[in-house]
Amino acid sequence: MSTAGFWDGLYAAAQDGWDLGAAAPALEDWLASGRFSSSSSIECGGPAMAPALPRSADIRLRPRVAVPGAGRGHDARLLARHGYRVTAFDFANSAVAEARRLAAEDGVDVVVEQRDVFTLGHDYAGAFDGVWEYTCFCAIDPARREEYVRGLHAILRPGGLLLACFFPLREGGGGPPFPVSRDDIDRALAGRFEVSRAGPPERSADGRRGLEWLVEARRT
Repeated sequence: MSTAGFWDGLYAAAQDGWDLGAAAPALEDWLASGRFSSSSSIECGGPAMAPALPRSADIRLRPRVAVPGAGRGHDARLLARHGYRVTAFDFANSAVAEARRLAAEDGVDVVVEQRDVFTLGHDYAGAFDGVWEYTCFCAIDPARREEYVRGLHAILRPGGLLLACFFPLREGGGGPPFPVSRDDIDRALAGRFEVSRAGPPERSADGRRGLEWLVEARRT
């Protein structure tokens, strides 16, 4: 699982059950909720900015969001449609190619890079206003989870927002996806992020209801 070839092989064998074929319901609801305040919205060099930005807005002023482990980029495209400047990262070449194709087909501006997420901190230190995490935390070796979260901390500017929907919230072993517990989440975020909101999302995809935990946290 620590090589791009592992993930390319799963895509080639159609063993990509993590792909919902659409954006995550938790992200859709968060963007549509209108609950935005200084504690929950992404800020970019000034007052809090709602996610739905006018198309005519200066692109240089739009909040910049990273999507690690983006797969085919369904969530990245949704964020771009809401006015964010989005950079999507994935390990698998096949996923990157498909994410680029779908973004072009949809007419949305998403930068897609083939990357090992553990290397992002070197090239993107403090570069992003926000990060959307979904099904990457559970896909990596559990022994590297704190290293992964350190990388997310590194690519966010101070005060930047981590919005994460952790899955699958269950006991047991095996993976990927590897089981996630609330203790795992708290331990990984401790000392790097201040959690402002956490709980089950209002909606989940079929088969994931009761297995997701949505967290909003600020980089300290």
